[in-house]
Amino acid sequence: MNSAVIILIAAAIYVGLYFSYGKALQNKVVRADPNRPTPAHRLYDGVDYVPANPVVLYGHHFASIAGAGPIVGPAVAMAWGWLPGLLWVWFGNVFIGAVHDYLALMSSVRYDGKSIQWIAGKLMSRRTSMAFELYVWFSLVLVVAAFGAVISGIFVSTPGAATASWLFMLVAVILGLLLYKWQIDFKLGTVIGILMLIGAIYIGFKYPIHASTHTWLIALGIYVIIASSLPVWILLQPRDYLNAYILWFGLILGGLAFIVVGIKGLGTFTAPAFTTWSAHVVGGKPSPFWPTIPLVIACGALSGFHSIVGSGTTSKQLDNELHGLMVGYGGMFTEGFLSTLVISSIAVYGMQVFQTLKIPVNYDNWGSNYAVQVVAHKLKVGIFAKSYALGVHNAFGVSTEAAALFASLWVAAFALTTLDTATRLGRFAWQEIMDMVSAPEVLKNKWVASIILVVFGMYMAWGGNWLIIWPAFSGMNQMLASIALMTASLWVAKVQNPEGAWKWAVIIPALFLWITVTAALVWFLVVIKPGFWVSLITVVGLLLNIMLVIDWYGAWKKPAEEYAAMTS
Repeated sequence: MNSAVIILIAAAIYVGLYFSYGKALQNKVVRADPNRPTPAHRLYDGVDYVPANPVVLYGHHFASIAGAGPIVGPAVAMAWGWLPGLLWVWFGNVFIGAVHDYLALMSSVRYDGKSIQWIAGKLMSRRTSMAFELYVWFSLVLVVAAFGAVISGIFVSTPGAATASWLFMLVAVILGLLLYKWQIDFKLGTVIGILMLIGAIYIGFKYPIHASTHTWLIALGIYVIIASSLPVWILLQPRDYLNAYILWFGLILGGLAFIVVGIKGLGTFTAPAFTTWSAHVVGGKPSPFWPTIPLVIACGALSGFHSIVGSGTTSKQLDNELHGLMVGYGGMFTEGFLSTLVISSIAVYGMQVFQTLKIPVNYDNWGSNYAVQVVAHKLKVGIFAKSYALGVHNAFGVSTEAAALFASLWVAAFALTTLDTATRLGRFAWQEIMDMVSAPEVLKNKWVASIILVVFGMYMAWGGNWLIIWPAFSGMNQMLASIALMTASLWVAKVQNPEGAWKWAVIIPALFLWITVTAALVWFLVVIKPGFWVSLITVVGLLLNIMLVIDWYGAWKKPAEEYAAMTS
């Protein structure tokens, strides 16, 4: 197979389905109305409810949902070969992920920017809302643990990315002040921000910061506690607006590079298309592709975390209902294209990277050695960064060191966004849970809520086995997607009530995903036998998951008349 062929097929799939399937969802299911005031306008408060430029919001939303997930997951899933993971990304993206993201966002917009958990309680029962909130909070603990481990690993293996990432945060704050406080011209502010960003990358290349994994975990913990409590205009919106430029530059550069190397005859896939049904992946043990694939590819195909972001921060910033398709649906498609680029780059150059670093992975032992060696040599992100750099170098002659640094910064910038967005959303979830149980006011304090989440998550990352933490996070995340999609299916079927069979386009993927991930998590507990805290969170998640699907079924049987007043 040739990289140019895969990239062009992916582009055709995503562009074609955005303007066909996506537009149909917008017009026939959601019935988006540009004249309907969004919560960002009706409930404006200058902190969370702030209408954003659609490009700025797209940048925030994508940076928040992507993180390192669409890169790390598909990179590790290459243990099964490039074809199984690619098919999971494409089919999951089109029929589950993008539908899930768009409906979670738009249902929240119709309910004053409320969370998907709140909507579940509205459509099902108060018990559902409590169970969903608990599930979300435990899932976000695992997000903090998984992404804390990923970012600290990037900073240790690529110290220049650490320097550039921290300077990037400073650049974002300056841009936020320029745009929102001093209100300079938007285009001029953009130019200034991009120039400062380029300067941050250059300084990072020249002056790398060296520190240990534990030092970075402490620094990251302090950072996210502070960042997640700041008004969105100070850091979140400007940082993620600049992230959009990093994203598009990286995607366009990489996409063109792998088309060019393919045309040059240098883009032939050297990795196996398929290794074995049970490659050594989860916990380093033989893992059957089904049902364990959602334990590895946490993002790229679909992700429940997206529903929390879409209904947590994005819905409060949507300026116009028609912007929802680009932000929610288009954001998921962009993530799928990124995962396609990751798989293609490693399929072409992964073998060369292993040979250069003298790592014992070859065509014959790929299925048993690949994932274990990638984790052992801290190449979870590095295998992509180095492969991407080789592609850019062979296509355009760019220095491999500079291209690898850019790729590492790209991943780190998105992962940092996910980390502090997860902390902000975890704070919201914790405060809502404390309200439900009438807890003392001190437990509802935003600093207390953030500290509890971050300390718990960073503790798990501190000494955890990455091949255990990542599947636990990924499984809980994918289960969250099935529950959110079930909630969306109730909203579609009972409230929106579209003509034809559109409700089944939501229900069938939700049930398939629920069965798959439930089986995967049971397999994880029985076969892998993770440590106490991971096992506890996974068991609690499974119990809450069963409770939620029972509540969903009960609500599904209710007559449509009971939902008539909710029609939107």
